[in-house]
Amino acid sequence: MSLFRTKPIDVIGTSKGLHRCLSAFDLTLLGVGAIIGAGIFVLTGIAAATKAGPAIIISYILAGSASALSALCYAELAASIGGCGSAYGYAYAGFGEIIAWIIGWDLLLEYGISCSAVANGWSGYVNNGLTAMGLHIPTFLLKSPLEGGIINLPAALIVLVIMFLLARGVRESTRFNAVMVFLKLSAIAIFVAVASFHVNPSNWHPFMPFGWNGVVGGAALIFFAYIGFDAVSTAADEAIRPERDLPIGIIASLIICTAIYVLVAALLTGVVPYTTLNVSSPVADVLLNLGHRFGAGMVAAGAIAGLTTVILVMYYGLTRIMLAMAGDGLLSPSLTHIDAKKRTPTKIIYITGVLMAALSGLLPIGHLAELVNIGTLAAFVVVCCGVIFLRYTRPDIPRPFKVPFSPVVPAIGVIFCIYLMTHLTGRTWIAFSIWSAVGLIIYFCYSRKRSALAIAGQ
Repeated sequence: MSLFRTKPIDVIGTSKGLHRCLSAFDLTLLGVGAIIGAGIFVLTGIAAATKAGPAIIISYILAGSASALSALCYAELAASIGGCGSAYGYAYAGFGEIIAWIIGWDLLLEYGISCSAVANGWSGYVNNGLTAMGLHIPTFLLKSPLEGGIINLPAALIVLVIMFLLARGVRESTRFNAVMVFLKLSAIAIFVAVASFHVNPSNWHPFMPFGWNGVVGGAALIFFAYIGFDAVSTAADEAIRPERDLPIGIIASLIICTAIYVLVAALLTGVVPYTTLNVSSPVADVLLNLGHRFGAGMVAAGAIAGLTTVILVMYYGLTRIMLAMAGDGLLSPSLTHIDAKKRTPTKIIYITGVLMAALSGLLPIGHLAELVNIGTLAAFVVVCCGVIFLRYTRPDIPRPFKVPFSPVVPAIGVIFCIYLMTHLTGRTWIAFSIWSAVGLIIYFCYSRKRSALAIAGQ
């Protein structure tokens, strides 16, 4: 049986034909492009209004701490194992095929739904920017059927635009990402400059209106914002020096983004009462309410750029994980086709793009974000366990980067992530269980018999 048999580490990363062109700087920008986006421009307001209040600052520190522990583990495995499959590939090397399938299936949920959720936020900021210029999109084209509209048209369209960009090539995509990262960091700087003069300390009282459970619940919700460094690890087959560049990109992007998150969360809840922040575009809304229409327009433009990069990087990560799974035979081998000229998996890009555009247009963000978090946290648990397990079972493999104080740090990471998972809603757990059950059905009916390990008789 190939159920628990592991894939040899020296053959992890089966996606041949991809273009090795990404430096450590490119990977850091890729991480910043994915991490800075929905957390600041969308979920900060929602989490503050419904979960943590002004203590959303602590929620970001908690989520960032859990992410930091996991990021160190990702850095070790990315440097020593590599491959574009991220946690899926690491699980295959350490725990066997069935665990790898479960994590890969969860990652497809994580990346696919995150693109759709962020596209919803992107739509809100587009509407804000147009409103600031006196233009209006009909309401029925801004809301999903579950919200009383027909379709969230801007959300669906941005996914399709990114689809065609990714199909052009990774070099073009990363150049576009770099420009967009500069624009969104400029937008954040504008917000910080304006908001700093309007802070009212009374808005921070009560600081923890929902208690400690609210703070942890807020951390579990905004954890969605931190999954970007995971996407950096999917670029292993396109990094110039993956054993060096991946750890730098993962850790540097996380440190930069956590500091920005805490600063913006403090200002956002200090300028207006947290109860007013339950909107899809809180940062621009705050500036509009302060009478800074030009600043709101600039922030909306920067937020649009920022959320665009999140969609781009999450979409990129999704295609590379699916490519790795197809290369192992767990998904249809036809998906492994890579365009000889563009050097991108165009078939995967087009199929997933159409599906995510449909999700973006027909489902609201409130039904999406928490579902992403549970898949992400599950993957982080496996990665942290993988570091511990492989230290004992494969002490011989080269480790250009090592997690300090192992196994203590990975073990704390496991506990931290499981703790956050317990604070997600019952509805989220039910949806996640259904998704996992569907995945297991597919595995036992299709993937198990057709995997490369099963065919090779290993």
